[in-house]
Amino acid sequence: MVIAIAAMLCAAVIPAVMAQTQVPAYAVDPFWPKPLPNHWILGAVAGMDVDENDHVWLVHRPSTLQPNETRSIWRAAPPVLEFDAEGNLLSAWGGPDAPRYEWPDLEHGILVDGNDVWLGGGGEKDAQILKFTRQGKFQLQIGHKGKGRGSNDTENLGGTANMTLDRAANELYVADGYVNHRVIVFDAKTGAYNRHWGDNGRRPDYSYFTGTGEKLPSPFSGAVQNENRPSQYDPQGPPPPQFRIVHSVRIANDGLVYVCDRTNDRVQVFRKDGTFVKEAFVAKKTLGSGSVWDVVFSTDPAQKFLIINDGTNQQIWILDRNTLEVLSAFGHAGHQVGEFYGAHVMARDSKGNLYIGETYEGKRAQKFTYRGLGPAQMPIIQ
Repeated sequence: MVIAIAAMLCAAVIPAVMAQTQVPAYAVDPFWPKPLPNHWILGAVAGMDVDENDHVWLVHRPSTLQPNETRSIWRAAPPVLEFDAEGNLLSAWGGPDAPRYEWPDLEHGILVDGNDVWLGGGGEKDAQILKFTRQGKFQLQIGHKGKGRGSNDTENLGGTANMTLDRAANELYVADGYVNHRVIVFDAKTGAYNRHWGDNGRRPDYSYFTGTGEKLPSPFSGAVQNENRPSQYDPQGPPPPQFRIVHSVRIANDGLVYVCDRTNDRVQVFRKDGTFVKEAFVAKKTLGSGSVWDVVFSTDPAQKFLIINDGTNQQIWILDRNTLEVLSAFGHAGHQVGEFYGAHVMARDSKGNLYIGETYEGKRAQKFTYRGLGPAQMPIIQ
């Protein structure tokens, strides 16, 4: 009886406390983006970024469109698309152009900085990242397709998921993440290797996976993406000793580096030299594709909040950046406006608006307009 009464009191107190907690609030914009021209449609959205003009860039996967989607007059849009803040398409380009560069088998990740556009690839053989101008002119390639030699290779990548830039140091940070299990840093001008690290700042050790019989192949193989069974991830066990899928890396204003270890359900925080600071789990019981897919910061100078998208539970989590405590969440699964099916990647503009791209059969991008601070909401998934 005592336990039952305590549970009832907690159930009453928690919503009251959450109602007093103020967090960023959003409302979906059902009219963003505008319909694409030329009978174009989107495949799985695998990268989003916002430039200094608040133009929204995305990269999608034309190869994920099924024959029943491209029948009649409908065709895949070019992989790279640029929209203005109102959702009008401004430019579209991209695709293979051998021998000048090796286009990825599975597009993943886009970073736009000034006149530079970086693209990654999450396929099993994608060991390269590419740098273009805003107009799609090729500039630089780091790594070569099919040449990856594991998580301590300093010349090649292994299934890149996203990238971010330290402008002061002119360094490119890469979430090298589907085949390899690390963060790797390059000189953004020359492509020269600078450093890399794995879980807790340690040297990555692939023998951990081979020794346990765990296989982490490309994202469509099913071995990692199975929603009902983890790849050796045990939510009841100790913290995993290695990254699994390093899906996002972002740098806060104070210089701390935030890494989404997607299928381990956690975010880890580092200094720029790879020194481990802290970690936190989000929806730790989540199996399969994991709960921590991408992260952006709130627009206040202190960047008080972390916003994390969860493409398995189809929720957007809001955390206190200092404590890494979950404060609130919004969203649920579905195909209607404002709902999610594979909330894969995310970006934020200067006004605090969120842009969320969906993979699997979601295959769309949505805008969530920032409405200021509002009461916290109880997460649907605990």
